[in-house]
Amino acid sequence: MGEPRLATVLNVNDDDANRYLVNRILEMAGYHVLEAATGMSALLLAEQHRPDVIVLDVKLPDISGYEVCARLRANPDTAAIAVMHTSATFVTSDKKARGLDAGADAYLTQPFEASELVATVRSLQRLRQAEQAARRRAEELVEMDRRKDEFLAMLAHELRNPLAAIMTAIGILERRPTDDSKEARMRAIIHRQTNHLARLVDDLLDVSRITRGKVELRQGRLDLRAVLVQVLQVIRPIAEARGLGLEVSLPSGPLWLSGDATRLEQVFTNLLDNAAKYTDSGTLSLRVEREGVDGTAQAVVRVRDTGIGISPQVLPYIFELFAQADTSLERTRGGLGIGLTLVRQLVQMHGGHVCAHSDGPGRGSEFVVKLPLAHAVEAPLEPGALLDTRRARRILLVEDNPDARQAMRELLELWGHQVEVAPDGLQGVELALRKPPELALVDIGLPGLDGYRVAAELRSRVGNNIRLVAITGYGGPEGQDRALRAGFDLHLVKPVKPDDLDRLLSNL
Repeated sequence: MGEPRLATVLNVNDDDANRYLVNRILEMAGYHVLEAATGMSALLLAEQHRPDVIVLDVKLPDISGYEVCARLRANPDTAAIAVMHTSATFVTSDKKARGLDAGADAYLTQPFEASELVATVRSLQRLRQAEQAARRRAEELVEMDRRKDEFLAMLAHELRNPLAAIMTAIGILERRPTDDSKEARMRAIIHRQTNHLARLVDDLLDVSRITRGKVELRQGRLDLRAVLVQVLQVIRPIAEARGLGLEVSLPSGPLWLSGDATRLEQVFTNLLDNAAKYTDSGTLSLRVEREGVDGTAQAVVRVRDTGIGISPQVLPYIFELFAQADTSLERTRGGLGIGLTLVRQLVQMHGGHVCAHSDGPGRGSEFVVKLPLAHAVEAPLEPGALLDTRRARRILLVEDNPDARQAMRELLELWGHQVEVAPDGLQGVELALRKPPELALVDIGLPGLDGYRVAAELRSRVGNNIRLVAITGYGGPEGQDRALRAGFDLHLVKPVKPDDLDRLLSNL
Protein backbone atom coordinates (compact mmCIF):
# COMPACT_ATOMS: atom_id res chain seq x y z
CA MET A 1 0.00 0.00 0.00
CA GLY A 2 1.21 3.55 -0.78
CA GLU A 3 1.58 6.39 1.64
CA PRO A 4 -1.71 8.01 2.71
CA ARG A 5 -2.47 11.19 0.78
CA LEU A 6 -1.64 14.43 2.60
CA ALA A 7 -4.60 16.77 2.90
CA THR A 8 -4.12 19.78 0.62
CA VAL A 9 -4.74 23.38 1.64
CA LEU A 10 -4.78 26.30 -0.81
CA ASN A 11 -3.58 29.48 0.93
CA VAL A 12 -4.72 32.67 -0.85
CA ASN A 13 -3.24 35.96 0.35
CA ASP A 14 -1.61 38.89 -1.48
CA ASP A 15 0.63 39.77 1.49
CA ASP A 16 3.88 37.82 1.06
CA ALA A 17 4.74 37.78 4.78
CA ASN A 18 1.29 36.64 5.89
CA ARG A 19 1.15 34.03 3.15
CA TYR A 20 4.58 32.65 4.15
CA LEU A 21 3.60 32.50 7.84
CA VAL A 22 0.37 30.58 7.14
CA ASN A 23 2.22 28.25 4.77
CA ARG A 24 4.76 27.36 7.48
CA ILE A 25 2.09 26.79 10.14
CA LEU A 26 0.13 24.44 7.87
CA GLU A 27 3.19 22.56 6.61
CA MET A 28 4.39 21.99 10.17
CA ALA A 29 0.92 20.59 10.95
CA GLY A 30 1.37 18.03 8.15
CA TYR A 31 -0.56 19.62 5.27
CA HIS A 32 0.45 19.89 1.63
CA VAL A 33 0.15 23.62 0.85
CA LEU A 34 -0.55 25.41 -2.44
CA GLU A 35 -0.45 29.20 -2.58
CA ALA A 36 -1.94 32.02 -4.63
CA ALA A 37 -1.68 35.81 -4.43
CA THR A 38 -4.78 36.75 -6.47
CA GLY A 39 -8.40 35.68 -6.68
CA MET A 40 -8.20 34.55 -10.31
CA SER A 41 -5.14 32.38 -9.72
CA ALA A 42 -6.91 30.90 -6.69
CA LEU A 43 -9.89 29.90 -8.86
CA LEU A 44 -7.57 28.29 -11.41
CA LEU A 45 -5.62 26.33 -8.78
CA ALA A 46 -8.82 25.23 -7.05
CA GLU A 47 -10.19 23.75 -10.29
CA GLN A 48 -6.89 22.09 -11.19
CA HIS A 49 -5.96 20.58 -7.80
CA ARG A 50 -9.28 20.36 -5.86
CA PRO A 51 -7.77 21.14 -2.43
CA ASP A 52 -9.48 19.93 0.73
CA VAL A 53 -9.59 23.40 2.30
CA ILE A 54 -9.01 26.95 1.00
CA VAL A 55 -7.72 29.59 3.43
CA LEU A 56 -8.95 32.72 1.62
CA ASP A 57 -8.11 36.30 2.51
CA VAL A 58 -11.00 38.68 1.85
CA LYS A 59 -8.96 41.62 0.53
CA LEU A 60 -7.26 40.66 -2.73
CA PRO A 61 -5.84 42.85 -5.52
CA ASP A 62 -8.14 41.72 -8.34
CA ILE A 63 -11.43 40.35 -7.00
CA SER A 64 -12.54 40.09 -3.39
CA GLY A 65 -12.55 36.91 -1.38
CA TYR A 66 -16.34 37.18 -1.28
CA GLU A 67 -16.43 36.98 -5.10
CA VAL A 68 -13.91 34.12 -5.17
CA CYS A 69 -16.06 32.15 -2.74
CA ALA A 70 -19.24 32.82 -4.74
CA ARG A 71 -17.56 31.60 -7.94
CA LEU A 72 -16.24 28.48 -6.20
CA ARG A 73 -19.75 27.63 -5.05
CA ALA A 74 -21.21 28.27 -8.51
CA ASN A 75 -18.79 25.81 -10.14
CA PRO A 76 -19.90 22.16 -9.65
CA ASP A 77 -16.25 21.05 -9.74
CA THR A 78 -15.27 23.25 -6.77
CA ALA A 79 -18.57 23.70 -4.93
CA ALA A 80 -17.76 21.07 -2.27
CA ILE A 81 -14.36 22.53 -1.23
CA ALA A 82 -14.30 23.90 2.33
CA VAL A 83 -13.54 27.65 2.46
CA MET A 84 -12.24 29.66 5.44
CA HIS A 85 -12.18 33.46 5.13
CA THR A 86 -9.42 35.41 6.90
CA SER A 87 -9.04 39.17 7.21
CA ALA A 88 -7.23 41.82 9.22
CA THR A 89 -9.41 44.58 7.74
CA PHE A 90 -12.96 43.24 7.48
CA VAL A 91 -13.40 42.15 11.07
CA THR A 92 -16.82 43.51 12.05
CA SER A 93 -19.77 41.17 12.55
CA ASP A 94 -21.55 42.36 9.40
CA LYS A 95 -18.46 41.53 7.29
CA LYS A 96 -18.23 38.07 8.85
CA ALA A 97 -21.93 37.55 8.17
CA ARG A 98 -21.44 38.62 4.53
CA GLY A 99 -18.62 36.12 4.12
CA LEU A 100 -20.61 33.26 5.61
CA ASP A 101 -23.65 34.19 3.52
CA ALA A 102 -21.47 34.11 0.40
CA GLY A 103 -20.66 30.47 1.08
CA ALA A 104 -17.69 30.45 3.47
CA ASP A 105 -17.65 27.72 6.10
CA ALA A 106 -15.60 29.66 8.70
CA TYR A 107 -14.19 33.15 9.30
CA LEU A 108 -11.00 34.01 11.25
CA THR A 109 -9.81 37.54 11.99
CA GLN A 110 -6.09 38.28 11.91
CA PRO A 111 -3.89 38.06 13.83
CA PHE A 112 -4.75 34.52 14.93
CA GLU A 113 -2.86 31.87 16.86
CA ALA A 114 -1.27 29.01 14.96
CA SER A 115 -3.27 26.51 17.04
CA GLU A 116 -6.53 28.30 16.16
CA LEU A 117 -5.74 28.18 12.43
CA VAL A 118 -4.82 24.48 12.48
CA ALA A 119 -7.83 23.54 14.64
CA THR A 120 -10.21 25.38 12.28
CA VAL A 121 -8.71 23.72 9.20
CA ARG A 122 -9.04 20.28 10.85
CA SER A 123 -12.63 21.08 11.79
CA LEU A 124 -13.45 21.97 8.17
CA GLN A 125 -11.75 18.77 7.03
CA ARG A 126 -13.94 16.69 9.32
CA LEU A 127 -17.02 18.57 8.14
CA ARG A 128 -16.24 17.92 4.47
CA GLN A 129 -15.38 14.27 5.11
CA ALA A 130 -18.71 13.79 6.86
CA GLU A 131 -20.52 15.51 3.97
CA GLN A 132 -18.71 13.35 1.42
CA ALA A 133 -19.59 10.19 3.35
CA ALA A 134 -23.22 11.31 3.52
CA ARG A 135 -23.20 12.08 -0.22
CA ARG A 136 -21.74 8.67 -1.03
CA ARG A 137 -24.35 7.03 1.17
CA ALA A 138 -27.11 9.00 -0.53
CA GLU A 139 -25.82 7.91 -3.93
CA GLU A 140 -25.70 4.31 -2.73
CA LEU A 141 -29.30 4.59 -1.51
CA VAL A 142 -30.40 6.02 -4.86
CA GLU A 143 -28.70 3.13 -6.63
CA MET A 144 -30.26 0.61 -4.23
CA ASP A 145 -33.67 2.21 -4.82
CA ARG A 146 -33.16 1.93 -8.59
CA ARG A 147 -32.22 -1.73 -8.27
CA LYS A 148 -35.20 -2.34 -6.00
CA ASP A 149 -37.53 -0.83 -8.62
CA GLU A 150 -35.96 -2.99 -11.33
CA PHE A 151 -36.40 -6.04 -9.11
CA LEU A 152 -40.04 -5.22 -8.40
CA ALA A 153 -40.74 -4.73 -12.11
CA MET A 154 -39.12 -8.07 -12.93
CA LEU A 155 -40.88 -9.78 -10.01
CA ALA A 156 -44.23 -8.45 -11.20
CA HIS A 157 -43.52 -9.69 -14.72
CA GLU A 158 -42.57 -13.15 -13.48
CA LEU A 159 -45.64 -13.34 -11.22
CA ARG A 160 -48.08 -11.97 -13.77
CA ASN A 161 -47.27 -14.55 -16.44
CA PRO A 162 -48.45 -17.56 -14.38
CA LEU A 163 -51.32 -15.51 -12.97
CA ALA A 164 -52.46 -14.73 -16.51
CA ALA A 165 -52.53 -18.42 -17.39
CA ILE A 166 -54.45 -19.31 -14.21
CA MET A 167 -56.97 -16.50 -14.64
CA THR A 168 -57.63 -17.38 -18.26
CA ALA A 169 -57.98 -21.09 -17.43
CA ILE A 170 -60.48 -20.45 -14.65
CA GLY A 171 -62.35 -18.12 -17.02
CA ILE A 172 -62.77 -21.06 -19.40
CA LEU A 173 -63.94 -23.38 -16.62
CA GLU A 174 -66.48 -20.87 -15.33
CA ARG A 175 -68.09 -20.72 -18.77
CA ARG A 176 -68.71 -24.47 -18.65
CA PRO A 177 -71.52 -25.17 -16.16
CA THR A 178 -71.05 -27.94 -13.64
CA ASP A 179 -73.56 -29.78 -11.46
CA ASP A 180 -70.86 -30.69 -8.96
CA SER A 181 -71.24 -28.22 -6.07
CA LYS A 182 -67.78 -29.04 -4.71
CA GLU A 183 -66.17 -28.32 -8.07
CA ALA A 184 -68.08 -25.04 -8.31
CA ARG A 185 -66.77 -24.03 -4.87
CA MET A 186 -63.21 -24.92 -5.86
CA ARG A 187 -63.53 -22.83 -9.02
CA ALA A 188 -64.78 -19.89 -6.97
CA ILE A 189 -61.85 -20.25 -4.55
CA ILE A 190 -59.31 -20.29 -7.39
CA HIS A 191 -60.98 -17.25 -8.97
CA ARG A 192 -61.00 -15.22 -5.74
CA GLN A 193 -57.46 -16.09 -4.73
CA THR A 194 -56.07 -15.37 -8.20
CA ASN A 195 -57.72 -11.95 -8.15
CA HIS A 196 -56.29 -11.40 -4.68
CA LEU A 197 -52.77 -12.28 -5.84
CA ALA A 198 -53.13 -9.97 -8.84
CA ARG A 199 -54.17 -7.08 -6.55
CA LEU A 200 -51.20 -7.72 -4.26
CA VAL A 201 -48.79 -7.56 -7.21
CA ASP A 202 -50.39 -4.32 -8.43
CA ASP A 203 -50.30 -2.76 -4.96
CA LEU A 204 -46.65 -3.70 -4.49
CA LEU A 205 -45.68 -1.91 -7.69
CA ASP A 206 -48.06 1.00 -7.26
CA VAL A 207 -46.76 1.98 -3.83
CA SER A 208 -43.22 2.13 -5.24
CA ARG A 209 -44.29 4.25 -8.21
CA ILE A 210 -46.51 6.59 -6.21
CA THR A 211 -43.92 7.30 -3.51
CA ARG A 212 -41.51 8.29 -6.30
CA GLY A 213 -44.12 10.45 -8.05
CA LYS A 214 -44.19 8.15 -11.09
CA VAL A 215 -47.97 7.72 -11.28
CA GLU A 216 -50.13 10.05 -13.33
CA LEU A 217 -53.91 9.97 -13.12
CA ARG A 218 -55.78 9.44 -16.38
CA GLN A 219 -58.36 12.08 -15.63
CA GLY A 220 -61.82 12.03 -17.11
CA ARG A 221 -65.38 12.91 -16.19
CA LEU A 222 -66.93 9.97 -14.36
CA ASP A 223 -69.85 8.98 -12.18
CA LEU A 224 -68.60 7.90 -8.74
CA ARG A 225 -71.80 5.97 -8.21
CA ALA A 226 -71.05 3.81 -11.29
CA VAL A 227 -67.50 3.22 -10.01
CA LEU A 228 -68.84 1.99 -6.67
CA VAL A 229 -71.33 -0.32 -8.39
CA GLN A 230 -68.38 -1.94 -10.19
CA VAL A 231 -66.51 -2.30 -6.88
CA LEU A 232 -69.53 -3.93 -5.23
CA GLN A 233 -69.61 -6.60 -7.94
CA VAL A 234 -66.13 -7.63 -6.80
CA ILE A 235 -66.71 -7.30 -3.05
CA ARG A 236 -70.14 -8.91 -2.75
CA PRO A 237 -68.93 -12.49 -3.41
CA ILE A 238 -66.06 -11.96 -0.94
CA ALA A 239 -68.46 -10.82 1.78
CA GLU A 240 -70.86 -13.69 1.07
CA ALA A 241 -68.03 -16.22 1.21
CA ARG A 242 -67.14 -14.96 4.72
CA GLY A 243 -70.78 -15.01 5.83
CA LEU A 244 -70.91 -11.23 6.22
CA GLY A 245 -73.84 -8.96 5.60
CA LEU A 246 -73.39 -6.07 3.17
CA GLU A 247 -75.43 -2.90 3.60
CA VAL A 248 -75.31 -0.42 0.74
CA SER A 249 -76.77 3.06 0.51
CA LEU A 250 -76.11 4.91 -2.75
CA PRO A 251 -77.71 8.14 -3.99
CA SER A 252 -80.37 7.76 -6.67
CA GLY A 253 -78.58 10.11 -9.08
CA PRO A 254 -75.04 10.29 -10.44
CA LEU A 255 -72.10 11.87 -8.60
CA TRP A 256 -69.98 13.50 -11.30
CA LEU A 257 -66.34 14.22 -10.62
CA SER A 258 -63.04 14.47 -12.47
CA GLY A 259 -60.82 11.48 -11.78
CA ASP A 260 -59.28 8.20 -12.84
CA ALA A 261 -61.94 5.47 -12.68
CA THR A 262 -59.39 2.66 -12.39
CA ARG A 263 -57.59 4.31 -9.49
CA LEU A 264 -60.83 5.11 -7.65
CA GLU A 265 -61.94 1.49 -8.06
CA GLN A 266 -58.60 0.56 -6.49
CA VAL A 267 -59.26 2.89 -3.54
CA PHE A 268 -62.68 1.53 -2.66
CA THR A 269 -61.85 -2.10 -3.45
CA ASN A 270 -58.96 -1.82 -0.99
CA LEU A 271 -61.16 -0.30 1.72
CA LEU A 272 -63.98 -2.82 1.35
CA ASP A 273 -61.60 -5.76 0.97
CA ASN A 274 -59.84 -4.68 4.18
CA ALA A 275 -63.21 -4.38 5.94
CA ALA A 276 -64.08 -7.94 4.92
CA LYS A 277 -60.64 -9.27 5.84
CA TYR A 278 -60.72 -7.81 9.36
CA THR A 279 -64.33 -8.80 10.13
CA ASP A 280 -65.11 -12.33 11.33
CA SER A 281 -68.86 -11.84 11.73
CA GLY A 282 -71.42 -9.09 11.36
CA THR A 283 -71.83 -6.61 8.53
CA LEU A 284 -69.99 -4.30 6.20
CA SER A 285 -71.60 -1.10 5.07
CA LEU A 286 -71.01 1.33 2.24
CA ARG A 287 -72.83 4.64 2.50
CA VAL A 288 -72.47 7.52 0.09
CA GLU A 289 -73.79 11.05 0.59
CA ARG A 290 -73.51 14.36 -1.20
CA GLU A 291 -72.56 17.37 0.90
CA GLY A 292 -72.50 21.06 0.00
CA VAL A 293 -73.59 22.86 -3.17
CA ASP A 294 -72.04 23.33 -6.61
CA GLY A 295 -68.56 24.76 -6.28
CA THR A 296 -68.03 23.30 -2.81
CA ALA A 297 -69.92 20.02 -3.19
CA GLN A 298 -68.20 16.80 -2.23
CA ALA A 299 -69.01 13.12 -2.14
CA VAL A 300 -68.62 11.49 1.27
CA VAL A 301 -68.08 7.72 1.16
CA ARG A 302 -68.20 5.81 4.44
CA VAL A 303 -66.93 2.23 4.69
CA ARG A 304 -67.81 0.72 8.07
CA ASP A 305 -67.31 -2.74 9.52
CA THR A 306 -68.01 -4.60 12.78
CA GLY A 307 -64.57 -6.22 12.82
CA ILE A 308 -61.49 -6.29 15.04
CA GLY A 309 -61.15 -2.51 15.22
CA ILE A 310 -57.97 -0.47 15.52
CA SER A 311 -56.11 0.21 18.76
CA PRO A 312 -55.50 3.86 19.77
CA GLN A 313 -51.74 3.24 19.44
CA VAL A 314 -52.03 2.10 15.80
CA LEU A 315 -54.79 4.46 14.62
CA PRO A 316 -52.58 7.58 14.10
CA TYR A 317 -50.24 5.56 11.86
CA ILE A 318 -52.75 3.37 10.03
CA PHE A 319 -52.09 5.02 6.65
CA GLU A 320 -48.32 4.74 6.98
CA LEU A 321 -46.41 2.23 4.86
CA PHE A 322 -46.39 -1.31 6.34
CA ALA A 323 -48.70 -0.37 9.22
CA GLN A 324 -50.94 -3.27 10.27
CA ALA A 325 -54.17 -3.34 12.24
CA ASP A 326 -53.53 -7.02 13.02
CA THR A 327 -50.30 -6.97 15.05
CA SER A 328 -50.75 -10.44 16.52
CA LEU A 329 -47.95 -12.97 16.19
CA GLU A 330 -50.06 -15.26 13.99
CA ARG A 331 -50.79 -12.50 11.40
CA THR A 332 -53.86 -14.47 10.35
CA ARG A 333 -55.25 -11.55 8.35
CA GLY A 334 -52.38 -11.45 5.86
CA GLY A 335 -51.62 -8.43 3.71
CA LEU A 336 -48.52 -6.38 3.06
CA GLY A 337 -49.45 -3.23 4.95
CA ILE A 338 -49.43 -1.08 1.82
CA GLY A 339 -53.10 -0.94 0.80
CA LEU A 340 -54.06 1.98 3.03
CA THR A 341 -50.94 3.90 2.03
CA LEU A 342 -52.12 3.61 -1.58
CA VAL A 343 -55.63 4.66 -0.58
CA ARG A 344 -54.42 7.86 1.08
CA GLN A 345 -52.07 8.83 -1.74
CA LEU A 346 -54.59 8.15 -4.50
CA VAL A 347 -57.34 10.03 -2.69
CA GLN A 348 -55.01 13.00 -2.19
CA MET A 349 -54.07 12.91 -5.88
CA HIS A 350 -57.80 13.35 -6.59
CA GLY A 351 -57.92 16.43 -4.35
CA GLY A 352 -59.68 14.53 -1.57
CA HIS A 353 -59.11 13.43 2.00
CA VAL A 354 -59.40 10.12 3.86
CA CYS A 355 -59.52 9.47 7.60
CA ALA A 356 -60.04 6.48 9.89
CA HIS A 357 -62.11 6.09 13.07
CA SER A 358 -62.35 3.29 15.58
CA ASP A 359 -63.51 3.01 19.18
CA GLY A 360 -60.80 0.45 19.84
CA PRO A 361 -60.13 -3.29 19.54
CA GLY A 362 -63.22 -5.40 18.86
CA ARG A 363 -65.41 -2.37 18.10
CA GLY A 364 -65.13 -2.09 14.34
CA SER A 365 -63.70 0.62 12.11
CA GLU A 366 -64.89 3.33 9.77
CA PHE A 367 -63.01 4.90 6.87
CA VAL A 368 -64.34 8.14 5.40
CA VAL A 369 -63.31 9.37 1.95
CA LYS A 370 -64.24 12.88 0.79
CA LEU A 371 -63.85 13.77 -2.90
CA PRO A 372 -64.66 17.08 -4.61
CA LEU A 373 -67.54 16.90 -7.06
CA ALA A 374 -67.82 18.62 -10.43
CA HIS A 375 -70.72 20.87 -11.48
CA ALA A 376 -73.89 18.90 -12.12
CA VAL A 377 -74.27 18.63 -15.89
CA GLU A 378 -75.30 15.76 -18.07
CA ALA A 379 -72.37 13.60 -19.12
CA PRO A 380 -72.31 12.39 -22.71
CA LEU A 381 -72.68 8.71 -23.38
CA GLU A 382 -69.47 6.89 -24.08
CA PRO A 383 -69.12 5.93 -27.76
CA GLY A 384 -70.51 2.46 -28.27
CA ALA A 385 -72.05 2.33 -24.77
CA LEU A 386 -75.34 1.05 -26.18
CA LEU A 387 -73.83 -1.01 -28.97
CA ASP A 388 -72.61 -4.59 -28.76
CA THR A 389 -70.69 -5.54 -31.90
CA ARG A 390 -69.61 -9.01 -30.75
CA ARG A 391 -68.85 -11.30 -33.67
CA ALA A 392 -66.26 -13.88 -34.65
CA ARG A 393 -62.90 -12.28 -35.43
CA ARG A 394 -59.53 -13.34 -36.83
CA ILE A 395 -57.07 -13.00 -33.93
CA LEU A 396 -53.32 -13.46 -33.74
CA LEU A 397 -51.94 -14.29 -30.28
CA VAL A 398 -48.18 -13.83 -29.78
CA GLU A 399 -47.16 -15.22 -26.36
CA ASP A 400 -44.03 -17.11 -25.31
CA ASN A 401 -45.47 -18.62 -22.11
CA PRO A 402 -46.96 -21.95 -23.30
CA ASP A 403 -49.57 -22.24 -20.53
CA ALA A 404 -50.77 -18.66 -20.99
CA ARG A 405 -50.81 -19.11 -24.77
CA GLN A 406 -52.83 -22.33 -24.62
CA ALA A 407 -55.33 -21.02 -22.08
CA MET A 408 -55.88 -17.76 -23.97
CA ARG A 409 -56.29 -19.61 -27.27
CA GLU A 410 -58.92 -21.95 -25.84
CA LEU A 411 -60.81 -19.05 -24.24
CA LEU A 412 -60.89 -17.08 -27.50
CA GLU A 413 -61.95 -20.15 -29.50
CA LEU A 414 -64.64 -20.86 -26.90
CA TRP A 415 -66.06 -17.44 -27.78
CA GLY A 416 -66.08 -18.38 -31.46
CA HIS A 417 -63.01 -16.52 -32.70
CA GLN A 418 -60.48 -17.83 -35.23
CA VAL A 419 -57.10 -17.87 -33.47
CA GLU A 420 -53.55 -18.20 -34.77
CA VAL A 421 -50.72 -18.42 -32.22
CA ALA A 422 -47.00 -17.70 -32.30
CA PRO A 423 -44.44 -18.37 -29.54
CA ASP A 424 -42.10 -15.50 -30.48
CA GLY A 425 -42.00 -12.17 -32.26
CA LEU A 426 -40.49 -13.35 -35.54
CA GLN A 427 -43.14 -16.03 -36.08
CA GLY A 428 -45.82 -13.55 -35.05
CA VAL A 429 -44.74 -11.07 -37.74
CA GLU A 430 -44.56 -13.86 -40.37
CA LEU A 431 -48.09 -15.04 -39.57
CA ALA A 432 -49.47 -11.50 -39.62
CA LEU A 433 -47.87 -10.76 -43.00
CA ARG A 434 -49.06 -14.04 -44.51
CA LYS A 435 -52.66 -13.61 -43.35
CA PRO A 436 -53.31 -10.27 -41.62
CA PRO A 437 -55.63 -10.68 -38.61
CA GLU A 438 -58.18 -8.14 -37.45
CA LEU A 439 -56.60 -8.08 -33.99
CA ALA A 440 -53.17 -9.04 -32.65
CA LEU A 441 -52.67 -9.66 -28.92
CA VAL A 442 -48.92 -9.33 -28.42
CA ASP A 443 -46.85 -10.02 -25.31
CA ILE A 444 -44.03 -7.49 -24.78
CA GLY A 445 -41.32 -9.74 -23.29
CA LEU A 446 -40.84 -12.00 -26.31
CA PRO A 447 -37.64 -13.81 -27.30
CA GLY A 448 -35.81 -12.67 -30.43
CA LEU A 449 -38.10 -9.80 -31.42
CA ASP A 450 -39.81 -8.08 -28.50
CA GLY A 451 -43.38 -6.83 -28.61
CA TYR A 452 -42.42 -3.20 -29.27
CA ARG A 453 -40.46 -4.21 -32.38
CA VAL A 454 -43.29 -6.50 -33.48
CA ALA A 455 -45.70 -3.55 -33.32
CA ALA A 456 -43.32 -1.24 -35.18
CA GLU A 457 -42.75 -3.87 -37.86
CA LEU A 458 -46.45 -4.53 -38.40
CA ARG A 459 -47.31 -0.83 -38.48
CA SER A 460 -44.66 -0.18 -41.14
CA ARG A 461 -45.60 -3.20 -43.30
CA VAL A 462 -49.34 -3.67 -42.72
CA GLY A 463 -50.36 -0.16 -41.72
CA ASN A 464 -53.44 0.61 -39.66
CA ASN A 465 -55.55 -2.26 -40.99
CA ILE A 466 -54.77 -4.29 -37.89
CA ARG A 467 -55.62 -3.50 -34.26
CA LEU A 468 -52.65 -4.10 -31.95
CA VAL A 469 -53.06 -4.75 -28.22
CA ALA A 470 -50.05 -5.11 -25.91
CA ILE A 471 -50.52 -7.65 -23.11
CA THR A 472 -47.64 -7.50 -20.68
CA GLY A 473 -46.48 -8.29 -17.18
CA TYR A 474 -44.73 -4.91 -17.03
CA GLY A 475 -47.16 -2.31 -15.71
CA GLY A 476 -46.95 1.41 -15.16
CA PRO A 477 -47.51 4.53 -17.26
CA GLU A 478 -43.99 4.33 -18.70
CA GLY A 479 -44.77 0.96 -20.30
CA GLN A 480 -48.11 2.20 -21.59
CA ASP A 481 -46.59 5.31 -23.16
CA ARG A 482 -43.85 3.26 -24.81
CA ALA A 483 -46.42 0.77 -26.15
CA LEU A 484 -48.50 3.55 -27.72
CA ARG A 485 -45.38 5.12 -29.26
CA ALA A 486 -44.43 1.74 -30.74
CA GLY A 487 -47.77 1.53 -32.55
CA PHE A 488 -50.07 -0.36 -30.16
CA ASP A 489 -53.68 0.79 -29.90
CA LEU A 490 -54.10 -0.44 -26.32
CA HIS A 491 -51.95 -1.61 -23.41
CA LEU A 492 -53.27 -4.26 -20.98
CA VAL A 493 -51.45 -5.52 -17.89
CA LYS A 494 -51.48 -9.22 -17.02
CA PRO A 495 -53.42 -10.99 -15.76
CA VAL A 496 -56.22 -9.82 -18.07
CA LYS A 497 -59.61 -10.77 -16.67
CA PRO A 498 -61.75 -12.74 -19.15
CA ASP A 499 -64.60 -10.23 -18.72
CA ASP A 500 -62.27 -7.35 -19.60
CA LEU A 501 -61.01 -9.21 -22.67
CA ASP A 502 -64.57 -9.99 -23.73
CA ARG A 503 -65.48 -6.30 -23.35
CA LEU A 504 -62.46 -5.31 -25.45
CA LEU A 505 -63.47 -7.67 -28.25
CA SER A 506 -67.10 -6.54 -28.09
CA ASN A 507 -66.13 -2.88 -28.52
CA LEU A 508 -63.46 -3.46 -31.14
